[in-house]
Amino acid sequence: MSVFNKIIILSKKLASSLLKDEKPTDLEASDIFNDADKTYILKNLTDKTLIKERLNLANQIKKKEDWKKVKSNITKPSVRFLYWKYTAAAVLIGLLVSTCFFRDTLFNNSNECVSITVNNNIKTGTDKATLTLENGTVVALERGSNYEAGNFKSNGEKIVYNSKNNPNKKPEYNYLTIPRGGQFFVELSDGTKVWLNSESQLKYPVSFIKGETRNVELVYGEAYFDVSPSTNHKGSKFKVINQNQVVEVLGTEFNIKAYKDETNIYTTLAEGKVVLDFNGEKQKLSPTQQSNFNLNTNVLSVVNVDVYNEVSWRQGIFSFENKPLKEIMKVLARWYDIEVFFVNQESENIEFNGILDKNQNIEDILKIVKNFKIINDYKIKNKTVIIK
Repeated sequence: MSVFNKIIILSKKLASSLLKDEKPTDLEASDIFNDADKTYILKNLTDKTLIKERLNLANQIKKKEDWKKVKSNITKPSVRFLYWKYTAAAVLIGLLVSTCFFRDTLFNNSNECVSITVNNNIKTGTDKATLTLENGTVVALERGSNYEAGNFKSNGEKIVYNSKNNPNKKPEYNYLTIPRGGQFFVELSDGTKVWLNSESQLKYPVSFIKGETRNVELVYGEAYFDVSPSTNHKGSKFKVINQNQVVEVLGTEFNIKAYKDETNIYTTLAEGKVVLDFNGEKQKLSPTQQSNFNLNTNVLSVVNVDVYNEVSWRQGIFSFENKPLKEIMKVLARWYDIEVFFVNQESENIEFNGILDKNQNIEDILKIVKNFKIINDYKIKNKTVIIK
């Protein structure tokens, strides 16, 4: 991986830490910068005067033209690394400024990026789900509530199954359903960890049959899987079934996005290797590769992607890079359980780059988008956002 790419990844991790008011440990542990560089970067990220100056500069930037110049310079071998280290620091600062991470904690009642108070019923998403047992019993899982039965227990923020083997040779299934405005974590009985995004449903056995393939089904929605290796289960494979797609793994981490209102299934590999089976046709994926299977045309394509952008949702962050506003608002609509209406259809295709904290109020996010002149204005009525 190039140094520049490492710096970009570091900048996103640092943005994530600062957005959540956490100590920037990734910067401290980095071997890209020396101690003086780290001090320089942190000063530029926390000094109020410097941040305001860069905000004014950011408003003058012609994004596409200037980025072309940056990319052309990156490829020139004559550019000294020391220069690019500090340029990267500036890029990092620009990224954080564009996400408006400095909020009230850094400006102390400044008027920059102040939250708009609107009478509405929109709440930030939270940990919640409904669990449907084999016998049809439906259990509401949410923060502050505990539930325990059989070989599992939940504290309202996650559900964990123990490693009890199934002696009956007949699997019993549970369904975990995440509503709009929700997210949840489940650890399956084999130790596989699954993060479920808003508006998703997972079907899985309460315990796996020893020696047989471990099958689960992502009925719809989005999930990130950290699969317990087959070496821990006497070679038993792990498969995720989703509509016309089957993902076979031996032990790896990957993300599947397959919402009911979308005609494409996206599978992104973070670590390891997987084999995808589309109607009998198989396709291998390597880390950083993403497959796109079109359900209407049955056409499969594979591209390289920035994995962080695809999976940051499970870490409490929305990371967007050259994403049309229409796609971004789809993501936000699921998380905040809202409807979005565009008055000007041309606004749907405007691209946006930035990192947003999932704990932010929707008004704060819309204010950021408006301040950077991506939209002219917006209006909130009940649980509907109108983009002008």
